[in-house]
Amino acid sequence: MDCTALLDKIKTHSRTLGFTGFGIAEARLDADQAHLQDWLAKGQHGQMAYMARHGDMRAQPELLQPGTLSVISVRMDYGTDPEQAWTTLASSDKAYVARYALGRDYHKLMRQRLKQLAQFIESEIGFFGYRVLVDSAPSLERALARNAGLGWIGKHTCLIDKDEGSWFFLGEIYTDLDLPGTSLAPQGYCGTCTRCIDICPTAAIIAPNRLDARRCISYLTIEHQGSIPEEFRKAIGNRIFGCDDCQLVCPWNKFAKVHAEPDFTARNRLDEASLLDLFAWSEAEFLRRTEGSAIRRTGYINWLRNLAVAIGNAEPSSEHMDALREKCNHDDPVIREHAQWALQQLTAKLKI
Repeated sequence: MDCTALLDKIKTHSRTLGFTGFGIAEARLDADQAHLQDWLAKGQHGQMAYMARHGDMRAQPELLQPGTLSVISVRMDYGTDPEQAWTTLASSDKAYVARYALGRDYHKLMRQRLKQLAQFIESEIGFFGYRVLVDSAPSLERALARNAGLGWIGKHTCLIDKDEGSWFFLGEIYTDLDLPGTSLAPQGYCGTCTRCIDICPTAAIIAPNRLDARRCISYLTIEHQGSIPEEFRKAIGNRIFGCDDCQLVCPWNKFAKVHAEPDFTARNRLDEASLLDLFAWSEAEFLRRTEGSAIRRTGYINWLRNLAVAIGNAEPSSEHMDALREKCNHDDPVIREHAQWALQQLTAKLKI
């Protein structure tokens, strides 16, 4: 098998499938494993117990998929108009949803495309062992992508490419093929820039390349269960699902490409929806409108919790206060607590 010719074919076909980056990484992540273990030991993963499970598998692909010799790493752009994002963040009566979650759940789309890429490889060389991953099993995908030459891990812990920015998804194919790596010379072009650290609303980036998830708005609005600590509620602003501030402010994203994938187009007007419109969704409506969406992950209770906090951070209006009063009688104690807190915030603003 001519590996160079094969890699050229795979790379070319990956682009026909919509992948904007392609590389091969060796299945060794010793330094990254040590970083992960230290992060876990400090409890900076919060309630994400799954991060602590199968820790060795995350850093040793051959344990997750026996026989793995190399990892195919790909990326797919989801970049959108940054000006619209800033405008929404500045509009306290509108809801801000992380750009990656506006359209169809990327996990399903990328997994399907990666399977098609694996089938293409099989058509070229015959049967081989592989496993497709899109954030679906213990894997250090950013470290693998870095080792495959797709960029460097920035101070905000996202992967950055100097020609593409950071608005992209990652996926992998673990293979038993001994493919030559495509890693470049060590990259790292953040320099002395600290914009991502400086802008973080909750100071979650506690040091370069070190994120305390317990302070992160993405974690608090998606992964965290129960009551959101009061110390972070005002800083959440109108962000109801995730946060993009560290990427929006990154200078390298001036090179990011606006996505051309129809499935990533905003659904349910989530790029411009009002807080009150979303707060009025019933559970049945939430489930219907978020079918096939990453937003399903947070669940209906947390959805209302997050919206209550955002409304509490909005400018007071009779409509906002009426909506919160209704939720103050909700059956769920978490929703009641956050609605009551939000109502107190609006009432206090009226007295100023």
